[in-house]
Amino acid sequence: MRRSPWATLAVLALAQFIVVLDVTIVNVALPHIQADLKFSTDNLQWVINAYTLLFGGFLLLGGRMSDLLGPRRVFIAGLLLFGATSLVAGLSNSPEFLIGARAVQGLGGALLSPAALAILTVTFAHGRERNIAMGVWGGLAGLGGTLGVVAGGVLVDSLSWQWVFFVNVPIVLALVALIPVFVRDTRHNEGRDRTFDTAGAVLGTAGLLAVVYGVVRSEPKGWGSGEVLTFLIGGVALLIAFVMVEARSKAPLVPLRLFRSRALSVSSGSLALNGAGFLSMFFLTAIYLQQVRGDSALQAGVHFLPMGGAAIAGAILASQLVQKVGTRTVQLGGAVLSVAGLLLLSQADAVGSYTSQLLPGLIIFGVGIIGVGVPGQIAAVSDVEHHEAGAASGVVNAMYQVGGALGLAIVTTLSISRTTDAIAHGVPQQQALVDGFQRGLLVAAAFAIANVFLTLASPQLQPTAEQLTEATAAA
Repeated sequence: MRRSPWATLAVLALAQFIVVLDVTIVNVALPHIQADLKFSTDNLQWVINAYTLLFGGFLLLGGRMSDLLGPRRVFIAGLLLFGATSLVAGLSNSPEFLIGARAVQGLGGALLSPAALAILTVTFAHGRERNIAMGVWGGLAGLGGTLGVVAGGVLVDSLSWQWVFFVNVPIVLALVALIPVFVRDTRHNEGRDRTFDTAGAVLGTAGLLAVVYGVVRSEPKGWGSGEVLTFLIGGVALLIAFVMVEARSKAPLVPLRLFRSRALSVSSGSLALNGAGFLSMFFLTAIYLQQVRGDSALQAGVHFLPMGGAAIAGAILASQLVQKVGTRTVQLGGAVLSVAGLLLLSQADAVGSYTSQLLPGLIIFGVGIIGVGVPGQIAAVSDVEHHEAGAASGVVNAMYQVGGALGLAIVTTLSISRTTDAIAHGVPQQQALVDGFQRGLLVAAAFAIANVFLTLASPQLQPTAEQLTEATAAA
């Protein structure tokens, strides 16, 4: 049976849309989740971090499974896991239950996302058709992030926070029913040894989780406490073991030889810092808008829209500029704009107008964050062999997710510490929350400043239109 490639693209893009949607849709529901499930302030970030850490930590394993077991099979498995855990998350009645569901949901996303991209690349021939398909794929993924905040606000205000998870279930069921009709089954590596490097994925993800947990617990326990030191030292030990396993593996998840490329190494660090700044800003601002300024969930979502629009415009502008002035110039400009946007946002208080105190910073940051991301992704794959471009893209995508989780842990810990200290010194709660918000954004701005200096070490490249399309779509 002949299947329309554009129908296949529609199925794949919708699946990727809900994966990206889930990164942002939950943010505007956080204050409602915190109140309903009695989350502590420092544990609330795990609603986001559990998802992003498992998603980033197992993204490469998901790609490997797709290659060895067949992308359609892994795509369906990832979708079913994603849908089932979305249902479980909506039914959660305790913080631990929700965090666990979000972690497994991130694992589902890590399976389906690389499998969907693998199906897309074998469905469309190299050239114009694939470039168009990649553009649609990347555009809908970006739209998912932008619409997530508004969709989350509508669902929370009109129904309840549970519906930011329930909404995935009918979409997943429809997609699973459509896949046999519109997505053909392709198999690779038949007859070869099936080496998954599960040990690498488990060690890497466990090490990162331990480090993040140690950072989070430093606020209530103190950096010198036995619990914090145990998790930090244990996490570092696990990460060292991960590197040793990857160095000896015949088929490593992360081919360490890739990091001999200066472009890949710098881009990985830059995108990790970019993720740290973005996730931290999004988390803090979503709570600030509702708990300090009194926004409803929908109002908070609408207030984020200009940033999403600026990011879309920034992506178009960055794509044009990298061909004219080079990747490093655009990336440096994006990093500087990110710093400026975060510094402007850090000046917001409890009473100033949205138009004067928040809107300029959100727009500037929206342009800046994508101004770093587009050239960073292009530079990452510039020095690697063509057959390893997928692995390189997977590494930088995983670094972005992991950097976001680690950055959020650091920023949230320091923000909570400032708020707690202010309350202890008699500052009213609303002003204490503002103080914490401002400190958190200043720490996020420090990440962006570090990115400015790191970008100076990046190579200057001027890609062709085709290289640009493929690199940005794989982001």
